[in-house]
Amino acid sequence: MHFLKTYAKRILTLLLFLSLFLALAYRWYLGQGVAVFEVKTQDFVQTVVASGQVQNPHRVDVSVQITGTVANIPVQEGQHVNKGDVLIELESTELSAALRQAQLSVEQAKVKLLQIRQLLEPVALQTFHQAQANNDNAIKTLKRNKELFEKNFIGQSTLDESIRAQLITEAQWLTAKSQLESLGEGGSEYLSAQSALSLAQASEQGARSRLQYAKVLAQSSGTLISRSVEPGDVVQAGKSLMHLSPSGETQLVVQIDEKNLQKLKVAQKAWASADAYPLQKFEARVAFINTGVDPQRGSIEVKLSVRDPPEYLKQDMTVSVDIEVAKALKTKPVPLLCVHEITSNAPWVYKVLGTHLVKSPVRLGLQSAGFVEVLSGVEERDLLSMDALQPLKPNLRVRSLPPTASL
Repeated sequence: MHFLKTYAKRILTLLLFLSLFLALAYRWYLGQGVAVFEVKTQDFVQTVVASGQVQNPHRVDVSVQITGTVANIPVQEGQHVNKGDVLIELESTELSAALRQAQLSVEQAKVKLLQIRQLLEPVALQTFHQAQANNDNAIKTLKRNKELFEKNFIGQSTLDESIRAQLITEAQWLTAKSQLESLGEGGSEYLSAQSALSLAQASEQGARSRLQYAKVLAQSSGTLISRSVEPGDVVQAGKSLMHLSPSGETQLVVQIDEKNLQKLKVAQKAWASADAYPLQKFEARVAFINTGVDPQRGSIEVKLSVRDPPEYLKQDMTVSVDIEVAKALKTKPVPLLCVHEITSNAPWVYKVLGTHLVKSPVRLGLQSAGFVEVLSGVEERDLLSMDALQPLKPNLRVRSLPPTASL
């Protein structure tokens, strides 16, 4: 009985070793499992990836031009405004009164000038003609009296009276002449009245401007990004109270690693998405490349224009951008995991031929997004091992796991 138990144990042990041997042999027969990639001919785009923010070409700081108290703010943050819409209204009672006073001063100055033209100047002209006539008569009388005096028809006192009368009329004529000239165009009285009118008009214009400053209007259509003022606030001239993002071409401002500078060109096509809407792509194009490098980040600033921005795109949104810097048509892109010694002068891949690995040198081209273009060394439908990080050996017996067909 003891003998039978010992014999059974030996048989069981032998069967276990035989099963293990057969399992190992079968596994060797099947080969080591490796992930493979099936080579396909297709177009391949090399991209430069970056992130940044949505930005309009410029922002407008909104401020008042005079110190005053805010009476009304008819707009809210995020609201679209049209050019000429009121953004801020200040208390304007005193400004309106100042304008009315200036207008009255203008009317008064106009009346004064009109009075000179229609009343004072005609009266002065009539006075001048009368004084001239009186002086002409006095001159004639003096001449006649001199002749009579020489003939002893009149005495010295009469001649002296004629001389005195002529001097008086001459003085009156000169005074009337001076008064007429001062009231005519170019005269002192006329110029004084005209200057008073110009001064009053300037005061009116200043008062009107100050009243207009009580209303801050949108200088262009756009979206109100932010505001830091409320009704009742006393505001100072020149202090920024609102930020307006004018309507116009939207830009994406991104930072790109300086090593990619030589790949970038103006007008290159790009695809972008807002981080808040990652699945919704929209087209952009490179509009500006700043050659100056940020020494802190080792990056350059690139601006991309968006011709038809989606409605959800807002100022300062974070965006991701793929800029197409090169494109190869009908080429053979493969994953980077397929290529060994990719940074060397002699990169190579493992082809899976049947049940064995075969080392094959390759020549590489464009590289982007985890893939690299193979210019030579592989053919369409080749199966390549994707285990470049594992210590595989040529002629190793392998079995292919389900292949990845393309990008």
